[in-house]
Amino acid sequence: MPDIELDRPFPTLLTAQIRHGFTAAQQYLAAAVYLDANRLPQLAKHCYGKSEEQRGHALRMVQYLLDRDLDVQIGGLDEIRSTFESPRAAIAFLLETEQHRSTQITGLARAARESGDYLGERFVQWFLKEQVEDVARMTTLLTVIDRAADNLFDVEEFIARELRVPQRIDNATPRMAGTAKN
Repeated sequence: MPDIELDRPFPTLLTAQIRHGFTAAQQYLAAAVYLDANRLPQLAKHCYGKSEEQRGHALRMVQYLLDRDLDVQIGGLDEIRSTFESPRAAIAFLLETEQHRSTQITGLARAARESGDYLGERFVQWFLKEQVEDVARMTTLLTVIDRAADNLFDVEEFIARELRVPQRIDNATPRMAGTAKN
C-alpha cells in the first residue's frame, strides 16, 4: 500500500500522517530507552527530545484539522521496533524512518497542491522544512558514529558539544493542539 494515495482528500491523508507522527514519537522513545539501557545518556537524551518533537508535529496536525473544523480521529500506531543490534543500528534505523517520513510529507504536499487545497499546502510547508533539518541532523549523527569507529564516548562528546544548542524560536510554526492560543 503506498504511503500517499493521491485520490484521497487531503484531510484524510493528513489524518493518516498524524498516526505516522505519533508512531515516530514512540519509535524515538523506544530507541531512547534502548540507548539509555546501553548507558549512552547523550544519544538517549537526543532521542527523548526527538520523541517529544515528533509528538508535537502530530499535535500540530491535529490542531490544523480542528482549526478547519474537520473531523479528527486518533487511532493506533504502526509497529515499533525496540531492539537493535547496536547503537549505530538504532541511529541508522532512525535515519531511514526520517527519510521515509520525508517521502510521506512530500507526497502529502503534492496531494494538497494537486487537489487545490492551498491552505493544506501552506500548512505542510513548515513540516517539509523540518524534515530537511531532521534528515540532515540524523545523517550527521550517523556519520559521526561511523567516524568514531566504535568509540561511543566520542559520539557522546559530539552530541553534548554540537547538538545541545538552544532551539531557535520559529514564529511560523503552527500551534500544537492542547496549547493556549496566542
